[in-house]
Amino acid sequence: MSNKPSRTAAACLLTATGAVAVTSHAAETGGLEEVVVTARKREESARNVPVAVTAFSASTIAAAGIQQPRDFINLTPNVTLVETQNAGNAFVTIRGISQARNSEPSVATVVDGVIETNPASFNQELFDIQQIEVLKGPQGALYGRNAIGGAILITTKQPSDVLEGSLKAGWEDGPGYSLRGAVSGPISDTLKFRVAASYVDHDGWLDNTFLNEKADPYQDLSGRARLIWTPSDAFSADLRLSASRLETQALYFNINFNNDVNDTSLPIRVNNPGQNDRDLFGAALKMDWKFGAGTLTSTTAYDKTEEILTGDAFNFLPIRESLLFQLFGIDLNQSQYLEVEFLSQEFRFTSETDGPLRWIAGVYAIGTDRYISTGNMLDTGNGVFPVYRTPSTNPLNPQTTFLADSQDNFAYALFADVVYQFSDRLEGNLALRYDNDERENTTETPTAFLPNVPGFPQGFTGQKRKETWSELQPKATLRYAVSDSTSVYGGWSRGFRSGGFNQTGVGAVASSNGILGVGDLFDAEVADTSELGFKGRYLDDRLSLNAAVFNTEAEGSYFFVFLAANSTQNLGNLTKVRYQGAEFDAALRVTDGLDLFASVAFTDSEIREAVDRSQVGNQAPLVSRHTYNLGAQYRRALGTGATELVARVDWRQVGRTWWEPANVTSRDPIDLVDARVGVETGPWAVTLWGRNITDEEYNAEFSPGGFVFKAKPRRYGVDVSYSF
Repeated sequence: MSNKPSRTAAACLLTATGAVAVTSHAAETGGLEEVVVTARKREESARNVPVAVTAFSASTIAAAGIQQPRDFINLTPNVTLVETQNAGNAFVTIRGISQARNSEPSVATVVDGVIETNPASFNQELFDIQQIEVLKGPQGALYGRNAIGGAILITTKQPSDVLEGSLKAGWEDGPGYSLRGAVSGPISDTLKFRVAASYVDHDGWLDNTFLNEKADPYQDLSGRARLIWTPSDAFSADLRLSASRLETQALYFNINFNNDVNDTSLPIRVNNPGQNDRDLFGAALKMDWKFGAGTLTSTTAYDKTEEILTGDAFNFLPIRESLLFQLFGIDLNQSQYLEVEFLSQEFRFTSETDGPLRWIAGVYAIGTDRYISTGNMLDTGNGVFPVYRTPSTNPLNPQTTFLADSQDNFAYALFADVVYQFSDRLEGNLALRYDNDERENTTETPTAFLPNVPGFPQGFTGQKRKETWSELQPKATLRYAVSDSTSVYGGWSRGFRSGGFNQTGVGAVASSNGILGVGDLFDAEVADTSELGFKGRYLDDRLSLNAAVFNTEAEGSYFFVFLAANSTQNLGNLTKVRYQGAEFDAALRVTDGLDLFASVAFTDSEIREAVDRSQVGNQAPLVSRHTYNLGAQYRRALGTGATELVARVDWRQVGRTWWEPANVTSRDPIDLVDARVGVETGPWAVTLWGRNITDEEYNAEFSPGGFVFKAKPRRYGVDVSYSF
């Protein structure tokens, strides 16, 4: 386990003036590449956007080996990711704004212009990606509800004008292998296509010492197809289809009764390997009509996520060693099923860029159907059988608890964004969005399984609960160009995250167990952020410096509670939380072949008001005190031919991290080192890579009750790719 950062490392970081791991890949010669971003829904230079944004171009994605969300998040200051329990539970925290199981996301994830509203689909393979942008601070004025912490914009590669393709095969310890490829080209003068696919299969890295097998095998098959039709200069249509099938395992927790997240000594010893299958499907159609005054865009999207997970239950030990068996002579396992579908439509008009005034206006609507069931079964030693919409009647898997709810949600929004160039140096930006989210929850739990707590109202099958949350999300910024190389900006923005429903009856169960702040309903969260920032490019564009300071006042911040009494995962609200911090990042092109990167970022939080007064003054859940990054990338020609050596190393430290409002434990800083070295010659490339190469042992998560979930150890492998 890592200790506090060494003085040497801290001095290096401060000397570097801080900063990001890789805002862009340097050009082959000359200065750093000019990165074009779409943070304000139009193409602009990153240096001119008054937003703290980290952008990863296609070349950076390849050089850094970005293949999953954790890979780019680990290169972004003040952003962390917790992967735990199952594939659909991956929590993004930006500047302290976090999420939890079954909660609304903390960021708006936008893929090719489509907002992905279901956080269970966030953690998936990234392949054939053109660019990734991470925007920090509330982005609700343009990207709507749930962009309370920021936005992640992912752009896949477009169909090409000529026939081209790529194929990459990889081997990794575990053992495992991967295949990724794409082919693209024209079908006619007006129609182009692109097809890409990814297959990953490995045995895993974490040992289950009881079953003498790996606890985390992983198999994923994903594909994407895209068509772009441009029959005229005035109209274009972009159709994207995607699908993914993931098979892995889940729920291989340890229980640390000392509530010490830093204790990694406990081996995984679940007697049920469990099951975690997730199916994703998405379809989106974007159409653009160009007029003299601007462009009208229609985006229609459909998305479906289905996930089942089974496995051991508390305290995640073999039957005869489990606490329940010692006390009552029985043991339990568990199952959870989630199905989410949404259909969305957006109409947006974007003005032309000529002249001092630029504007965007639009409407957005989304309908969502969601179903979730959770439950415990007696562990008879015959394995775990998945339970979907009805309680188990299998005598080998007798049901002991079962809760099920369905939701019918409809949300709409109106939004506008105006940018005015007062002079060559001064620009103002005003944006406003109104979101309205109406939700209806229906209790699907059979009456026999509904909680019945004396003194509390009894729920019933078919019971409906309705709630509407709405919010205005304004944003105002000013940007001033001090010189051609330096600009400063400042602004204020509001973010909004919808509330929702815990499963029917958990409020009574929580209250009867002395847990405060948890009911059948959890409220919306609103965050107001003030920010000052600086952006500069110097030394003939060889040096990039960025800095920002921020203050966020949030009401209704989420926190997670597991209720062992009915094995439910629930959310509560903290009344008021303050988040304050600063970020510094730098990229330096030392020579035409050597790039250096660095970042320093800090976040401090304080619970100002809470139902449980003992939590006041504590850190908010999932907040990491700091992130530090150092990185270097080297490219050098070998001999006089076209062969090049490419090497890259990245170090990241994630600072002390708190997990729940009571602050019963905090994780010590962890240090992660990734490295890659390869040879490129013509269309061929061979790359050796390693992740967490120092084999840092740490727990990826802690949950109240002593739940700890092990992080991945050292991994390494080799990739061979060919492009044509």
